[in-house]
Amino acid sequence: MLNRIAPLKETPSQTGGPYVHIGLVPSFSELHVYPEGDLGATMLTPDTRGERIVVTANVYDGSGFPLIDAVVEVWQADADGSYAGAMSPNSNSAPAFTGWGRQATNTAGLVRFETIKPGRVPGPDGKPMAPHLTLWIVARGINTGLHTRLYFADEAEANAADHVLNRIMDPRRRQTIIAPREHEGSMPHYHLNIRLQGDDETVFFDI
Repeated sequence: MLNRIAPLKETPSQTGGPYVHIGLVPSFSELHVYPEGDLGATMLTPDTRGERIVVTANVYDGSGFPLIDAVVEVWQADADGSYAGAMSPNSNSAPAFTGWGRQATNTAGLVRFETIKPGRVPGPDGKPMAPHLTLWIVARGINTGLHTRLYFADEAEANAADHVLNRIMDPRRRQTIIAPREHEGSMPHYHLNIRLQGDDETVFFDI
C-alpha cells in the first residue's frame, strides 16, 4: 500500500533585512570573516578567458533615491556560452571563472563588477539568446528577491532576435535592461540604472 504524501506548504517570504549584509557581505558591516574578501567579491582570475569588462549598476527606489542597503548578485555564462558547474559539464572555465558575483550598494546605490562578456546560451526556444547577465536584487522591504537581466547595447543584432527581450512588447520597456557601452580606462564599461518602481521601472522577471 502506497503512503499518501501531503503537499508541502509554501514557505512564507521574508524581507532582506536587517541582517542581509552580515550574512551575505559581512565586510560591508566591518566584519572581515573571509581573509580574501567576501564570497563573490572577485569574479576574475588571471586565467579567466574572454573580453574583460566593467559592469556597474545604480539601484533606485520608487522616489528616485539610491538604495544604500541593497545586495546585487550576478550570474552569467563564460565566454564560450557555458555555465560553470554541473549545468555545463563541457565548460572549460572552471575554476578560472565561476560566473557569479555579489556586491552591496554603496552610498550612491552603486555596485561594480569586473567580469567578462558572456557568450550566447540557448534560450527557451532552443535558439541562442543574446549575451546577458542575470541580476538578483534584495534589500529591506523587498519580500522576494527581484530577478532581471542586463543586455549589452552593442549586441544590437543578437538583442533583436532574443526570445526573452522580444516577449517585452513595449520597446521602451526593453531599454530598461539594455546597458550602453562606455569606457573605463582600457576596459569596456556597461552601466544600468535599476529602478524598482515608477514610470521607468526596470523589467523584472517572475522566475
